[in-house]
Amino acid sequence: MDFLLQHFSDITSVPENLKQELLKRVQLHTFKRNEVIQRADRVCKRTYLVKQGLLRIYFNKDDKIITDGFAAENEWMTSAYSFMRVVPDQYEIAAIELTQAYSLSLEDLMYLFEHFHEMERFGRIVMSMQFIKQSERLNSIRFTTPKEKYEHFCNTYKYILGRVPLGMIASYLGITQETLSRVRAGS
Repeated sequence: MDFLLQHFSDITSVPENLKQELLKRVQLHTFKRNEVIQRADRVCKRTYLVKQGLLRIYFNKDDKIITDGFAAENEWMTSAYSFMRVVPDQYEIAAIELTQAYSLSLEDLMYLFEHFHEMERFGRIVMSMQFIKQSERLNSIRFTTPKEKYEHFCNTYKYILGRVPLGMIASYLGITQETLSRVRAGS
């Protein structure tokens, strides 16, 4: 639990009563490589903080798997729309490698937000960081060449580069694996 408490402490103060509530409400999971932890067309009931390992979120469009994001150590992963709206959506979440992750339910998260100002601050900061990351990704997808997309990915995700199959990276970038191979060969 030291990892969990350190994660929160890195972002906001964590008084003793909040520590106790966090420890009561979080669950630790171990997911096998390729294990699907959130299925499409179901409500996403938990948000995950990766302790060790790597998760990805993706969807199926016209029988093609499209990667929408990754979460490695010290990062959060959920199907945000489904989680916050409590409705099914098209996203799935799976472990790319053996992964340990803490999770919180929406009910527990809302309780913590309601009862602890520090958790509201934590949520605001984490959501702001996610919004910036998504904005940068959209700008990269819309306004850059395949080479620039890959360079942005390498700069943003250098800590997972050797851990993610190239097909997933190409899918995330919105380019074909062949194009990615050409870009990498020219780099």
